[in-house]
Amino acid sequence: MADMQTLHAAFAARIDAVLNALEMEGVLPADTPRANVTVEPPRDPSHGDLATNAAMVLAKQAKTNPRALAEKIVEHLQREPDIDAAEIAGPGFINLRLSPDAWRRELLAIAAQGDDYGRSALGDGRTVNVEYVSANPTGPMHMGHCRGAVVGDALCGLLEWAGYRVVREYYVNDAGGQVDVLARSAHLRYREALGDDIGAIPEGLYPGDYLKPVGVRLAQEFGPAYKDAAESEWLGLFRERSVAAMMEMIRADLALLGIHHDLFSSEAELQAAKKPEAAEAWLREKGLVYDGVLEAPKGKAPPEDWEPVELPLFRSTEFGDDQDRPIKKSNGAWTYFGADLAYHFQKAEKADALIDIWGADHAGTVKRIRAAVAALTKGAGRDVPFDVKLVQMVKLLRDGEPVKMSKRSGTFVTLAEVVDEVGKDVVRFTMLTRKPDAQMEFDFAKVVEASKDNPVFYLQYANARIHSTLRKAGVKPSDEHLDRLGDDELALVREAAQFPRVVEAAAKAREPHRIAFFLGDLAAAFHSFWNTGNDDPAKRIIQEGDAELTAARLFLAAQVGQVIRNGLAILGVEAVEEM
Repeated sequence: MADMQTLHAAFAARIDAVLNALEMEGVLPADTPRANVTVEPPRDPSHGDLATNAAMVLAKQAKTNPRALAEKIVEHLQREPDIDAAEIAGPGFINLRLSPDAWRRELLAIAAQGDDYGRSALGDGRTVNVEYVSANPTGPMHMGHCRGAVVGDALCGLLEWAGYRVVREYYVNDAGGQVDVLARSAHLRYREALGDDIGAIPEGLYPGDYLKPVGVRLAQEFGPAYKDAAESEWLGLFRERSVAAMMEMIRADLALLGIHHDLFSSEAELQAAKKPEAAEAWLREKGLVYDGVLEAPKGKAPPEDWEPVELPLFRSTEFGDDQDRPIKKSNGAWTYFGADLAYHFQKAEKADALIDIWGADHAGTVKRIRAAVAALTKGAGRDVPFDVKLVQMVKLLRDGEPVKMSKRSGTFVTLAEVVDEVGKDVVRFTMLTRKPDAQMEFDFAKVVEASKDNPVFYLQYANARIHSTLRKAGVKPSDEHLDRLGDDELALVREAAQFPRVVEAAAKAREPHRIAFFLGDLAAAFHSFWNTGNDDPAKRIIQEGDAELTAARLFLAAQVGQVIRNGLAILGVEAVEEM
């Protein structure tokens, strides 16, 4: 791989070198902390190409005012050949204008690094466990699961791009009452496959036709052996077979979106291995679990997990929660929190950081699980950061009208039906065009519309335009005459050159939608550049009679296309070359 240091990283290193020089001169104390020093594009592009807050955050240590320190920094920066201007703004911010050659070299860096441009060593090989989807194994994937599935998978791609080792995990909730309901629903379809007239599906059972093939398979495997048997004889067996069939279906549904997990962890196996008991014993030894009675909240209905009996309670108030939490019910069964606590303890044993992608309806659980992970990991002498990303539901529309029903499930629209209609890439990219915690509408008509108002089309069209131009040009892209590129072309390089910085910022924030937003901005910049050529023939990429300028502009277009492809690769979206 070519040298991974890109323009923004290189100038951050130059600022660091200036600060080293100021320490040598005695302007700054030796070993002055620089963690809060930033080098990034200013919010207003007219202010320059890069800005640094170094003088603002270090003035106190220098025992001077920010503007005076800024003058010292600028004095050094003005000696740099790639800096055309270094100006002090406001109370002490420093704005830099880079030379055209600096941007031309970045264009060469994109070409040299190719498919690796924007990759980062930020993660340094640390292991991050990302748990996402984790839908109950009671039916096919539906659009209620889709957004979290895409956000989680795109986050995994982003973290890998940023140098982390990622474990994609799916937690199979196969120990609760819902899987008993699944087994009873499958038994009904089993009887149907054997010829019984089952009539209407009873209230409380799963009605979808997706269970018919499960019933047929059970009938083929067991014949009539369990047709009239007592529930106790078949419930466990049918539960096992049904969960396996549902997980097979779920894996196939996720594969339609290009999603594959590394690890499927079973709640039933976790409990069979006595992991919750082990976690409880460990926490009791540390004084973090005790037996007590929680008081009912005053002036409101008691919460679902409150009972006026003595229960084992986790001291979650010591970790920022508003009350201690029971890990068992009065009947001795584990609460959801108790089981989740043990599950996260298990995950943390093999990871340097944990990330969960949850539906927004689980917001109330976040604080207590964070408390539990903090207790378990720090108590064990390890600091395993834990982050929860909440994802809002998607409202499905068709020409503005709500879509509610599905032929396959009877009650919800399946993921497979949506992917079949609009395609994997449209679904994936659309799910990332808004922040995950913001409400989203998915209108079947709009997401396939060929218009600039459709971000999927607008981006794919930019890449297709680039490839079409490269095919039709009759001249090969060349970097021999990049000095022919003027301000308009270099403005496009500036936009593309943000990519490595955006990747690192998005990875640090655990926000893959930032990549989608960046790609939208880059596509808009390219289309604007293209449209300028429609109005002014001298601005067109292909210049008849000027092979040098054409080759240089084609080289620029090719590198913009490279950055678009790299961004889409992170998000798991194919870059379309023809439309």
